[in-house]
Amino acid sequence: MRFLFSTHLINNSLGLLRSPLTAAPICSLWVPIKSPVFRSATSPMAAAAFSSAMAITPNSEETLARKLWIKFNRECLFSIYSPFAVCLAAGNLKIDTFRQYIAQDVHFLKAFAHAYELAAECADDDDDKLAISNLRKSVMEELKMHDSFVQDWDLDINKEVSTNSATLRYTEFLLATASGKVEGCKAPGMLDTPFEKTKVAAYTLGAVTPCMRLYAFLGKEFGALFDPSDVNQPYKKWIDNYSSDAFEASAKQTEDLLEKLSVSMTGEELDIIEKLYQQAMKLEVEFFHAQPLAQPTIVPLFKNHSKNDLVIFSDFDLTCTVVDSSAILAEIAIVTAPKDELSRSGQQIQRMLSSDLRNTWNLLSKKYTEHYEECIENILNKQKADKFDYEGLCKALEQLSDFENEANNRVIESGVLKGLNLEDIKRAGERLILQDGCINVFKKILATENLNAKVHVLSYCWCGDLIRAAFCAGGADAVEVHANEFTFEESISTGEIERKVESPIDKAQQFKSILQNGKDINEKKSPLTVYIGDSVGDLLCLLEADIGIVVGSSSSLRRVGTHFGVSFVPLFSGIVQKQKQYTEEESSSTWKGLSGTLYTVSSWAEIHSFALGWE
Repeated sequence: MRFLFSTHLINNSLGLLRSPLTAAPICSLWVPIKSPVFRSATSPMAAAAFSSAMAITPNSEETLARKLWIKFNRECLFSIYSPFAVCLAAGNLKIDTFRQYIAQDVHFLKAFAHAYELAAECADDDDDKLAISNLRKSVMEELKMHDSFVQDWDLDINKEVSTNSATLRYTEFLLATASGKVEGCKAPGMLDTPFEKTKVAAYTLGAVTPCMRLYAFLGKEFGALFDPSDVNQPYKKWIDNYSSDAFEASAKQTEDLLEKLSVSMTGEELDIIEKLYQQAMKLEVEFFHAQPLAQPTIVPLFKNHSKNDLVIFSDFDLTCTVVDSSAILAEIAIVTAPKDELSRSGQQIQRMLSSDLRNTWNLLSKKYTEHYEECIENILNKQKADKFDYEGLCKALEQLSDFENEANNRVIESGVLKGLNLEDIKRAGERLILQDGCINVFKKILATENLNAKVHVLSYCWCGDLIRAAFCAGGADAVEVHANEFTFEESISTGEIERKVESPIDKAQQFKSILQNGKDINEKKSPLTVYIGDSVGDLLCLLEADIGIVVGSSSSLRRVGTHFGVSFVPLFSGIVQKQKQYTEEESSSTWKGLSGTLYTVSSWAEIHSFALGWE
């Protein structure tokens, strides 16, 4: 059970579920959350690691470039989590690999310069022509920087390195776009009017802009991790260039020019720009992943641990879902409940009237909220630990266990869960909207060949059937669910709950039991464990796992964790630090449970990028 407040999200999450008993849509007035601070289901990357790039939700006043950058941030993540980018940020990228990259990037930049030249010819406005020419000059300056790398390492790139396939795909795409070879655009040579030519210039900017913004993003993120006292970072010049105000200004100028050139375009023409932008982002990802590495890397995680057993654990409510399951179950109960005494007669299990049930649920929710906050404050009133104190945290969370037990007792005694039809519950589960990318991560893990992995979901949810229906509908029926269960009489709930997981202590015990039951006594290596969660109830499991990943930004989770010496580290900065010491021989000991460190992300796309890499 979680505390609730008014919104329309549950209606969207259930896809306007209609009960066969009422034929009325389930439109909730409440959405439950796990802590006093609600977090958006579409929250961007953790601010500490990816502050400027994705911290704003799109709105109608934002520029086209900004909206597209946010929309296609998944590709951005695949670039920054590429083995090449992680090694470069760590400063231990092999020099030979960087030489190869610079050689490819020179081909890349020459194509950019030519594309700008073609775009300037298409621009009708003199100011636009000048702006594009200035952008081309910035590219030429960038080529001069690359020349300095070439001179430093005595490399003749024209003789020694040919264009690889990933570079060729991007440059051919870019030059074709700048030449007017775009679907929905007249063929080159048939662009009769200045407006038609200007569209080609806009399309070219649509293909260039994502590269500029991506490099500005990478530069700033790498720069934020750079230690000025680290004299061994060989790529300081590269990082300084792309993190500079000058490069940011060039990226902004490109975006501003795209906005100006596209302002009078039709919706269909803007769709073309969006497709070009997305294609450019994908080609950028391919470019980074095409760089040859002859060194062990920390990413992608599962590729490096394919010889080990992998056990993935995840919370469900608000980690996997957009809304909490308790509100969904309560809303099913309210909508399907009898409206008057007459409609209640003859029921197999005597149910509360709909109005009484709604009032009771409001009181239960209010009491839960008040007591939860009191419980958290009582935990924080204890003396703050000066170092990681797992035993102290376990003892403190016993209060939360007692609190959850009492809250569930009140729910059962109230009778609000009596009379729910199992088919209604399963239908709600099938229509439940999960966090973007969650189901794909599970499916890909379970389907990856040569990966001995299992996925377990540990949840406080009152009804495991709801969870199983959600995963089966998404094609991830192999996910093993560990939750509480309703008791039924002929598919009608009795109002009782078979309690299996209702507290942080229960979750931790389930976590250990699953590992113990799956252990092969002949296997010397322990499995790599990953736990993904978002609330205080997940803290013990997050810490027990070799890798604990916190999704979102629950204030109570961070406050309680910090109080007992837990460190919260943005995932990207954490893996860059590990890459600095990473060797193939020590890969199995890179991650260890009960270290007191948890890794923060704000999306499943980031987890996908880190764990599974580019598809």
